[in-house]
Amino acid sequence: MSISTWDEIRTAYHVARAGTVSGAADALGVHHATVIRHIDSLEDRLGVKLFQRHPRGYSSTEAGQDLLQVAQATDDQFSQLVSRIKGRGDEVSGELVVTSLAFVSPRLTPTLARFQERYPDVVVRFLTGEEVLRLEYGEAHVAIRAGSKPDNPDNVVQPFVPLRVSFYASKDYIAKHGQPASTEDLRGHKFVGLDNFDSRAPVVRWLVERVPAEDIIFRASDNRVVRDAILEDVGIGALTCWEAERHSNLVKLFEPQPEWQAPLWLVTHVDLHRTTKVQAFLSFLKEEAAGW
Repeated sequence: MSISTWDEIRTAYHVARAGTVSGAADALGVHHATVIRHIDSLEDRLGVKLFQRHPRGYSSTEAGQDLLQVAQATDDQFSQLVSRIKGRGDEVSGELVVTSLAFVSPRLTPTLARFQERYPDVVVRFLTGEEVLRLEYGEAHVAIRAGSKPDNPDNVVQPFVPLRVSFYASKDYIAKHGQPASTEDLRGHKFVGLDNFDSRAPVVRWLVERVPAEDIIFRASDNRVVRDAILEDVGIGALTCWEAERHSNLVKLFEPQPEWQAPLWLVTHVDLHRTTKVQAFLSFLKEEAAGW
């Protein structure tokens, strides 16, 4: 049985005990929307109705009673386990799973390394990629997300630092083709960019609106490839200032503009937000980010 399935069964158990969604949500310390989603998901998974809905609340069906007998026994065993390990919850140990896109790595990876050094019992897992991990299913403890503010009601969302972006070229490219004097002086230059012209990233939209498609001569699906192409003198391209400052061969062509940057958000699930480990990491991260 997966962790997500047990979460759903445990939610069903508390709905049966309380008789209402709000009562189960209070007992579990989660949002009522989480309770409804867990019940719907579990019923879909099993292919049966576990509860009869009525104006006064929820009552268990026969199938629900069978499942809840097992859930109660399991919950009792879990409570005994919690009693045996009581006190260990105050430790900063075990896995810390952080998810973001790779462009945060130049700042975040050194921070994670220093956090692990301070708390040597922590195993850090930094998961990057396009897939959005689901915090409600415990796939990550902390997410750093870019763009519009995440709106899942089960998550705690805090503003983080802005992602500053500018346009860069290699010294050799500038020696061969010259350096544009301003953002209005882009004619005649070649560009490196993302292959997705429909990207919602502000800097991509800005570039697509001002540069003919035929001048974006090298396109890639990964920002790391864009960086490598810029370093190979292919053309001008957009990079985060965090990434560009690591390469002495790159020249920043313009000061970062507000319309190019994207907000970053710290996202945690309400069930994990107040845990000792997550709070220790968030505090550490905010202290480090003050110097970014």
